[in-house]
Amino acid sequence: MKRLFSPWRSEYIKTFSDKKKGKGCLFCRIAKEKKDDKNLIAWRGEHCFVVMNKYPYNNGHIMVVPYKHTSRLSKLNEKEYKEILEITSKCITALEKLSKPQGFNFGANFGRVAGAGIDKHIHFHLVPRWNGDTNFMPVLGNVKIVSEDLRDCWLKLKSALKTS
Repeated sequence: MKRLFSPWRSEYIKTFSDKKKGKGCLFCRIAKEKKDDKNLIAWRGEHCFVVMNKYPYNNGHIMVVPYKHTSRLSKLNEKEYKEILEITSKCITALEKLSKPQGFNFGANFGRVAGAGIDKHIHFHLVPRWNGDTNFMPVLGNVKIVSEDLRDCWLKLKSALKTS
């Protein structure tokens, strides 16, 4: 069996220390703040929003987050499901135009043991993928290569989603 190690994720996991848990839900906080530039929110809808992942696996790694604070997929209603899938489709189209990925991963991690860094508020990852985008840099050099600045990617995505 082959194993893929991602040591860069430890930086992300450290952001959820017990000290920070007292600050409440990150997604609820940034949704309420209305500081989209600071928080890299690219789009807001009636039931969900799109935010850049600050600890991306690849360029253009975004998260689609419902405003409803729940960890349970079964607690989302039909309108929330519909908007989440519609904006995900628009994000795929926008990212295809912006960076020409050859594929995408889309999904959610339910629970801490399944890999959810934020396990109390459901969210969906959309990760653009290219042939050869996994390499040995993280293992050999403890480095993850992300070739585009998050803010630059955010500006392009935000603009693309306005026109779609």
